[in-house]
Amino acid sequence: MATHHVLLYGKEGCCLCEKAFDALQRLQQSVAFTLETKDITDDPELFRSFRYRIPIIMVDGEQACAVRVDEAKMRTLLA
Repeated sequence: MATHHVLLYGKEGCCLCEKAFDALQRLQQSVAFTLETKDITDDPELFRSFRYRIPIIMVDGEQACAVRVDEAKMRTLLA
């Protein structure tokens, strides 16, 4: 079975982004997936697109959650 790739868009100092990262790390203890983070302030286009909607979690290139992490949904998607 292939491992899912999770990409977390956020920025430094964003408390919701930190909570999302913590939730994803908790999920990694029971579900195998790769986790990558991307700071939207490093890319002006990403910043314009996402600045009011972070954190955004992508699973295998598809948006799974925005602003708040639904851990049950994420567990189902990654199982």
